[in-house]
Amino acid sequence: MKHNSPTFEAVSPDIGSSFTCLKFNRNENIKSHIWHYHPEIELIFVCGGSGKRQIGSNISYFSDGDLILIGSNLPHCGMTNENTNNDYEVVIQFPMDFLGSEFWQAKEMNKIAVLLEAAKSGIVFGDEVKNALKTKMEALAEATSLAKLMILIEILDELSHTQDYKILNASKYYLQTQKEDNDRISVIFNYVKDHFKEQITLETVAELSNMTVPSFCRYFKKITNKTFTQFVNEYRITHSLKLLAEQPMSITEVCFDSGFNNFSYFNKTFKEHTQKSPSQYRKEFSNILA
Repeated sequence: MKHNSPTFEAVSPDIGSSFTCLKFNRNENIKSHIWHYHPEIELIFVCGGSGKRQIGSNISYFSDGDLILIGSNLPHCGMTNENTNNDYEVVIQFPMDFLGSEFWQAKEMNKIAVLLEAAKSGIVFGDEVKNALKTKMEALAEATSLAKLMILIEILDELSHTQDYKILNASKYYLQTQKEDNDRISVIFNYVKDHFKEQITLETVAELSNMTVPSFCRYFKKITNKTFTQFVNEYRITHSLKLLAEQPMSITEVCFDSGFNNFSYFNKTFKEHTQKSPSQYRKEFSNILA
């Protein structure tokens, strides 16, 4: 099976606009599952639905829509597919200098400039701000010309003032500027994405990277700030969260479908990641939806 590097995505502004704003109805954003990157900053709003996302080396699950800010050249994939069941998705893309190189240096733009710098590591916003901005996201998708630009600035301003967010890649994400690293690590990421339900050996991924096992382990830890085992377990646990929330499977079935071949190890790893047992997580998730 061929494992591609992240795809470079060429982004063109909308006609009559200095940036791109796309609205996709359910299942329309067919490229979202492809590992890709672009120099443009990207703001993604998913209305409703649930799914997995991978931003840099962070793999996580969202359960009721999503609001993500992704910095320049930060590889990402996920968000929506045929199983997400979202209402729609709004994708905004703009280069850092789309309003001129001096614009973000204005005192009034200081907080937004700080926000855009933090976005290099990927930012996910919480339910409070996500719900508060829903109307503006819809208005942005429908607006034209100057009104469109004004709404975008208003949205970025609100995001720059909220405390309701989480940085997805806590340490510097080295893949932003290192194309060679980008290509090499993407082969590994894609391999894990395609084979996480199977046993994955260090020998296999080291060979994919044209490295010895010790060199690969040091390299992967330096790039992602995680061991390879931690990364694979994170991917498997994220998959199990989705199954526990959405599928009427037994916890044992969830364990094995997520790539774990030992139930006690699954329970231990799940609790390390979520501070809850799988049964607690499912029960609490069901109570939220009830």
